[in-house]
Amino acid sequence: MSWHKGPMVAIDAETTGTDVESDRIVTWSRWAIDPAKGTKVHSGWLINPGIDIPEEAAAIHGITTEHARDRGQDPSSAIREIAGDLLHWAEQGAVVVAYNAPFDLSILHRECLRNWHPLEAAGVATLSPVVDPLVIDKAVDPYRKGSRKLVAAAAHYGVTLSEEDAHGSAADSLAAARVAYVIAERYPHIGRMPADELHDLQRQWKPKQAASLQRYLRKTKPDAVCAPGWPLVPAPDHIQEQIR
Repeated sequence: MSWHKGPMVAIDAETTGTDVESDRIVTWSRWAIDPAKGTKVHSGWLINPGIDIPEEAAAIHGITTEHARDRGQDPSSAIREIAGDLLHWAEQGAVVVAYNAPFDLSILHRECLRNWHPLEAAGVATLSPVVDPLVIDKAVDPYRKGSRKLVAAAAHYGVTLSEEDAHGSAADSLAAARVAYVIAERYPHIGRMPADELHDLQRQWKPKQAASLQRYLRKTKPDAVCAPGWPLVPAPDHIQEQIR
């Protein structure tokens, strides 16, 4: 069976910011999808991150510090649940789908480390197979002009995701799965490829894409850095040292 016709687990995080080493998860969504059965099941988490949510982040995903403190789950228990849930579905054979996987998986990995869940951190660090529609889209259509953000990719592939719905983890994770499905249908060599082989190819594609983007960004920002790691950015030595 083609990977996109079997079970998939699509994920997305909304956070306090974009630094996987210091920012926190605020909401997390997971869709367990089985196209062959026509089923999709959603689970979502709202977390009190334990730090203030900057106004610019709240303006994107709509969760304020006060709301997260009042309604959010304790981060330690939430992160253990989130990681355990993801690893459960992966162990059942579901392909993990994440748009810009190094962000979502890396920040979940760091949250596992921060909250002293080393077994879950190890599981997240070795997840496979992962399908990242952003990496695949750049590989199959490298010269397309314009944005590669999820909203733009969804529009390109005919997937409904309005600007109003975007940046909510539930809508974004489902849209990511749908974009992955359409790419697999539009490019049959991607859809027919074994998921493990596609995972390995993305590991090869991502560093080249990161290097290309870094060269472009350094035309105006000389110190720009685009991490080549995929599907997870390795934790820096100082992060590892903090948990020993």
